[in-house]
Amino acid sequence: MAGGSVSECKEYLFKVLVIGELGVGKTSIIKRYVHQLFSQHYRATIGVDFALKVINWDSKTLVRLQLWDIAGQERFGNMTRVYYKEAVGAFVVFDVTRGATFDAVSKWKHDLDSKVKLANGNPIPAVLLANKCDQKKESPNSTPLMDKFCKDTGFLGWFETSAKDNINVEEAARFLVEHILANDKGLPHEESNGDRIKLDQETFAAESRSGCC
Repeated sequence: MAGGSVSECKEYLFKVLVIGELGVGKTSIIKRYVHQLFSQHYRATIGVDFALKVINWDSKTLVRLQLWDIAGQERFGNMTRVYYKEAVGAFVVFDVTRGATFDAVSKWKHDLDSKVKLANGNPIPAVLLANKCDQKKESPNSTPLMDKFCKDTGFLGWFETSAKDNINVEEAARFLVEHILANDKGLPHEESNGDRIKLDQETFAAESRSGCC
């Protein structure tokens, strides 16, 4: 019966932080991911903002991804501990055209690791986003250096992203959610999970669905 299939559905609500320096494109990435929209004229986030992405991960799994867009200046305040509470994943964003924003990545990661952990005491999974890659001037391949940086600082990995051109935004999110689910279920990470993803676009304020589709 239909009722039996609904009862087997697993629903998850995951709080994911989006952090980094002022102006690196955090809000643009979220708008692109949740609403498939891009604008050159977003106002700077004050404090924290929210959005919700609903993901039909597979026929028995529904993921509600609550994205916390935290203002760039908040690292210098005392509210990040409150904002970070109960988060299970994070994106740390920098702007590839502004070297100083990359220099700040380690500080954001340290702030994150010092204020929120998983139930088992491990750092929450974090992915580094090298944003605005559509504006990057040609340069020698820095992949080995970035891979080493992520290993040294505890990132799961990194993606070059562009909210403007919609480059790697969904791929990065899928990568992070796979690891969050693996942590939550206590199962090994499986690359194949990403092939089954189906994305809905709904806002945090308006979202009210329940049950799997």
